[in-house]
Amino acid sequence: MTRTFLLVALGGALGSSARALVGLLVPSPWATLLVNVAGGLLMGWLFALLGSGTALGALLMTGALGGFTTFSAFSLDALRLVEGGRGGQALAYVSASVALSLLACWVGLRLGRLA
Repeated sequence: MTRTFLLVALGGALGSSARALVGLLVPSPWATLLVNVAGGLLMGWLFALLGSGTALGALLMTGALGGFTTFSAFSLDALRLVEGGRGGQALAYVSASVALSLLACWVGLRLGRLA
């Protein structure tokens, strides 16, 4: 467990650093679009190669791509629902994720402005 945690932490540091670099090189919102699409592509590719539950998967998928973009994990979760024949759940998951995330961001913004 400690080894996996350290691998995720290392990967997260690398992924977050890569995300910051993209943000310095590419103007917003295009940097966000770029990392989300690249992260989704890499997540699918790595999952096909590694599956889940491996040390390398913890480093690269959970850590690096998690630090680079959480959208990649969201994409994989939705795709796994679709591939599992649960298209309705996938649609609900995607819809709820987008709507609730936007709502939560708006609420956070409003709360922050009250402070």
